Amino acid sequence: MTQSKPLLPGGPSVNGQQVTLGVMGGGQLGRMFVQAAQAMGYFTVVLDPDPASPAGLISHHHIKTAYDDEQGLAQLVQRCDAITTEFENVPAAALATLAKQRVVAPSADCVAVAQDRAKEKSHFEQCASLSGVAPAPHAIITTDAALAAVPAGLLPGILKTTRMGYDGKGQVRVSTREELAAAWDALDKVPCVLEKMLKLRAECSVIVARGADGQVVCFPVQKNTHHDGILALTEVFEGAMDATLAQRAQASTVAIANHLRYVGVLCVEYFVVENPDGALDLVVNEMAPRPHNSGHYTQNACDLSQFEAQVRALAGLPLPTPRQHSPATMVNLLGDLWFEPNATRAQASRQPVSPPWGAVLALPGTHLHLYGKLSARPARKMGHLNITGDSVAQVRGTTAQVLALLGLPALEA
Repeated sequence: MTQSKPLLPGGPSVNGQQVTLGVMGGGQLGRMFVQAAQAMGYFTVVLDPDPASPAGLISHHHIKTAYDDEQGLAQLVQRCDAITTEFENVPAAALATLAKQRVVAPSADCVAVAQDRAKEKSHFEQCASLSGVAPAPHAIITTDAALAAVPAGLLPGILKTTRMGYDGKGQVRVSTREELAAAWDALDKVPCVLEKMLKLRAECSVIVARGADGQVVCFPVQKNTHHDGILALTEVFEGAMDATLAQRAQASTVAIANHLRYVGVLCVEYFVVENPDGALDLVVNEMAPRPHNSGHYTQNACDLSQFEAQVRALAGLPLPTPRQHSPATMVNLLGDLWFEPNATRAQASRQPVSPPWGAVLALPGTHLHLYGKLSARPARKMGHLNITGDSVAQVRGTTAQVLALLGLPALEA
């Protein structure tokens, strides 16, 4: 279903109440979407099977069913004027069903591309002619014949399942054909992508918001640091990224969004790699059809957050160009922080202890965002901390203090 006119906050709804926005998924991204929508005056509905989901706990309505439950989807259609998603693995078929009666953004087709690395790579290759930024050399492996035909030049590489992989899951590093065959066998021979391992120098991401009218706005380029495949730190300020590479990353992301005719907030991740001649280059890695962990700094460092942009794009409101008013970093807060460092398995099963938020929040420019999850466990995303300041030096100095207080790895020089 297409949107004929903007859904204005406080206006009439399809069900006779105020305009209501729905979200498939009740995690932290859904929670922050709900918070942004409610701040603008919208009613909200969350569909998520977990009765204690972070977004469901604060939404006006919470439909507690599976994502493909017919009755749950029917309730969502009845209550909502427009619907979005907060995670890429929501069934694309469910979004297609909803779109027959309500505005859905992003579309099922866009989400389906992001759910399948083979389709995603193909899309990136099509866009490379427009932006000049291509994916890493790769091969699709779906059969024993395709495995045998893998070019030797792709090794060493990283074998990734085409579906359901995130935060480093479903990925295996391989150096030889024997290791490749063993890894594919260990992954139950599901369809995979083998990517050539490149000389990685940095990682970055770009978030754009695109409206149904084709208007696209870019957020600043985010430099990201990962630990064990999970985002640990994002830095966004002048000098964090090479300016030429940053411009290319933004242009590439706009091309990717336009080629998909995407509507909503889209994040595309990139690798900064070193070529054989020593020059730095950009490689497109993957995309997320939703707000992204690396964009959380926008809540405190920009005049438009990625979540307000998501609300605006879904409702058909204008999309002003975001302005970053403060240098910023974002520290990801995992459940490990609630337990003693180097705790044994038995110790980790004890009651967790809250991190030293008092000392952290005593530092200038610190902004704590916890997700309302009822229990902490290692590697679980529990919240994030945004740090802003008047200067890059001040932000980096405060960030160094925060990392020390939390027992996290120090900033890179």
